[in-house]
Amino acid sequence: MGMKIGVLGAGHLGNIHLKLLAELQEWDVVGFHDPDIEKSKAASETYGIASYSSVDELVSECDALDIVTPTLSHFECAKLALANNKHVFIEKPITNTPEEALELVKMAADSGRVVQVGHVERFNPAFTSVREHCSQPMFIEAHRLAEFNPRGTDVSVVLDLMIHDIDIILSLISS
Repeated sequence: MGMKIGVLGAGHLGNIHLKLLAELQEWDVVGFHDPDIEKSKAASETYGIASYSSVDELVSECDALDIVTPTLSHFECAKLALANNKHVFIEKPITNTPEEALELVKMAADSGRVVQVGHVERFNPAFTSVREHCSQPMFIEAHRLAEFNPRGTDVSVVLDLMIHDIDIILSLISS
């Protein structure tokens, strides 16, 4: 049995997290919370994972919290987890403001907990294969070709999408 984790959010990304966590031996998924009853019921039936009616109850049962909620709620969710001495994995962007992010970093340091932000694109095989051929790039140009998705309109395009490009570039230049 691995570390006990709870998931906040059962939307599009929340379902992906629930599926992947359920497949990993390192984690014991104690449950998840989503305020949408229909989404909760569907996710619970799909993955056989308990749906909690309260965030506080879920937090009390786990060692770590996976936050897959809209960005505007990231700060409060992570603050609650850290105040209860839980490790945090949080979808990008970490928060809506740098000040909130710095407060979470301080809380994590003070409590000895880990906060990790889900910058997953740096592990995309397309980018990992480029890294070995691109050790000291002199010029990097980024283009994003994707259909508009209204799911990410709660924050600016920089926080929703460009943050991936920035992270990939920083990863490529080992910064």
